[in-house]
Amino acid sequence: MAKNLLIVESPAKAKTIEGYLGSDFLVKSSYGHIRDLVKTDDAINTEKNFEQKYEVPSDKKAVVSELKKLAKAAETVWLASDEDREGEAISWHLFETLGLKDESTKRIVFHEITKPAILKAIDNPRKIDYNLVNAQQARRVLDRLVGFELSPVLWKKVKPSLSAGRVQSVAVRLIVDREREINKFEPEAAFKIVAFFHTGKIKDSFKAELPQRFATEAEATRFLEDCKAALFAVKHLETKPSKRSPAAPFTTSTLQQEASRKLGFSVARTMQVAQRLYESGRITYMRTDSVNLSDTAIEAAEKEIKSAYGNQYHKVRKYKTKTSGAQEAHEAIRPTYFSEHTIEGDSAEKRLYELIWKRAIASQMSEAEFERTLAKISISTRPEDLNASGEVMKFDGFLKVYMESVDDDQETTLDEDSDNAILPPLTVGLQLTLKNMSATERFTRPPARYTEAALVKKLEELGIGRPSTYAPTISTIQNRGYVVKEEREGRSRDYRVLTLENAELKAVTKTEITGAEKGKMFPTDIGIVVNDFLVEHFNGIVDFHFTANVEKEFDDIAHGLTEWTKMLHDFYGPFHSEVEDTLENADRANNERELGIDPVSGKPVSVRIGKFGPLVQIGSPDDEEKPRFASLRKGQMIETITFEDAMELFKLPKKVGVFEDKEMTVAIGRFGPYIRHNSAFYSLPKGVDPLDVTEEECIQIIQEKRQKDIEKVIRVFDENPDAQIEQGRWGPFIRFGKQNLKIPKGTEIEKISYEDVLKWAEADAPKGKAVKAKTAEKKTVAKKATAKKAPAKKTTKSK
Repeated sequence: MAKNLLIVESPAKAKTIEGYLGSDFLVKSSYGHIRDLVKTDDAINTEKNFEQKYEVPSDKKAVVSELKKLAKAAETVWLASDEDREGEAISWHLFETLGLKDESTKRIVFHEITKPAILKAIDNPRKIDYNLVNAQQARRVLDRLVGFELSPVLWKKVKPSLSAGRVQSVAVRLIVDREREINKFEPEAAFKIVAFFHTGKIKDSFKAELPQRFATEAEATRFLEDCKAALFAVKHLETKPSKRSPAAPFTTSTLQQEASRKLGFSVARTMQVAQRLYESGRITYMRTDSVNLSDTAIEAAEKEIKSAYGNQYHKVRKYKTKTSGAQEAHEAIRPTYFSEHTIEGDSAEKRLYELIWKRAIASQMSEAEFERTLAKISISTRPEDLNASGEVMKFDGFLKVYMESVDDDQETTLDEDSDNAILPPLTVGLQLTLKNMSATERFTRPPARYTEAALVKKLEELGIGRPSTYAPTISTIQNRGYVVKEEREGRSRDYRVLTLENAELKAVTKTEITGAEKGKMFPTDIGIVVNDFLVEHFNGIVDFHFTANVEKEFDDIAHGLTEWTKMLHDFYGPFHSEVEDTLENADRANNERELGIDPVSGKPVSVRIGKFGPLVQIGSPDDEEKPRFASLRKGQMIETITFEDAMELFKLPKKVGVFEDKEMTVAIGRFGPYIRHNSAFYSLPKGVDPLDVTEEECIQIIQEKRQKDIEKVIRVFDENPDAQIEQGRWGPFIRFGKQNLKIPKGTEIEKISYEDVLKWAEADAPKGKAVKAKTAEKKTVAKKATAKKAPAKKTTKSK
């Protein structure tokens, strides 16, 4: 038996570390947290100094039992959970649950999983840091109290089954506030002047702009008219050098932002892939708000830069963390070995590693050097000057490796908005020839909606949350249905373009699409209602400064400056009183809006949240006749829907014709517009309006869907018709009843047996749920009876 038992959080990490240590060490995983607060109301005793009651979940009992047995047999137990507060709390839970002794227990931390880092940690053990444990306990207890006390208030005053959290509620408020800013925004139009000149040689053309804009088309027309007979000359020239410096290495927040911009990763996916890279020893710890690099890392980067690019590309840089309340002195996220430009792994791992490598190596490289030329061009008939600029790169520096992206908050702009790469040779006094000049109507833009990464950036700026909480916060607000991340179609908008060419002025009206969104975060109606209720009755909970101050108090506890139970007492007393007062005195949240009167029935038309989501209602429950209801469509909101849009909803469902002696009905469901025919459902393709779709189009949609369903079935197993190999979006897979099974890599499709299917289904099934092998004989009757209904099950999901 090994003398030393070393416990880490994940099996992947255990496997990597085991290779670095000798036979004296046995490395085991706790599989994350091994215990948590009980689910009942008595988890925290607020009258006994916030005493907590913990339990080991049923799925962790076997792990705990094994670790207890191994710990008893070992001479020394090494607790090697992550180096942040949550990791420290896991070590404490292990110490308590396994009944470890102080004298035979050692705590070690490391920020990278390399042999030197692990051996160095073994040589420098410490005890559990109870300040860090208490900071994590304070967060856990406070968040549990907030959730457990606020949720019943929401059930009673808003809607059953709702829940609220401290940081999550602030995140929802940011998104709701931004949506309201956008809804209130009124775009203002102005005309932008752009001219294209040449110096006498057609190839020496360049662009110039008027710095100011004209508020009206009449003013823009007058300007272009004045330029018909004008002379244009270079009035002033200025050339000056400029430099661009690299960004700091990644923190958790900046990695999430850049992976979103460059790779299209969600915040959660970025953290999942980064976790795998860390556990396999590829990168340093991925939950950090530090931009610091160790001296060893700086030296390794220098060696690699000079070797790969040359001495002139290297410059030592040391960055300081600007984030207020940054946690323990971690390093920034970087590769463990700078010499490894790429790695083996799946596509996501390779791409994220490359991003981390480039950002870290670029942070230790020279500035990029440019020469920027600015020219002013006079107009003989007008007092204004046009401006032209061009930029030439003299030395690429860090740009040889990496360029930071920016948030795509702006709508796509026209070609004339791009800068000149370089200006042709110009001299003061040089007469220029005008090729053409245009005045284009442009509109001011509302604030941009948040992407996941932009929301993380905002939370970090406000000092709300920490590296370990960003991804869970964003997942939680979406899982609870308070926020959705989706695409929204834009709307068309006319704009005017005036063009002066060859002394002739023309005006045309063009159309553009504005307001289209991709991967942006929108509040749902229920999210808005819950937010408004919390703002009215629990303003402290959703106040940005209050929430940031709570994070600072956690930091103070972690540094031993504040006693954690005192902090909780100070918070809980006023909060609990607020809860009791709201339960007793607050009115039920009323999100109902009166929109107008139905011209046919004369009954009121209103919009509100119903049992299954937002709806429009004609009539009231007191009427003799039952009210009529219609669900809101995707993108419609209770706050902004108009009377006209609401009345359009009652045109559905509608009958569009007959096919195969069965009626076809078009309606809108939870997943969008669809056709119902013979108890089966067929989604309408994107762009097809359910109000305008014809009988012929519906028949075509049904037939095309049926054909696709036939074509995607590669093979049906004789032993069980419910087991079949289908062609999916990412390749073949097995559909086995309600299970979708992956086919192991390298498996030949034609050689898959029914026994293979059963084996894979068993491995994929939830714990404790056995897979039943059905035979074709037992299934034949049922199959015939349900054959026509099968497509309905599949297509409903895509509505």
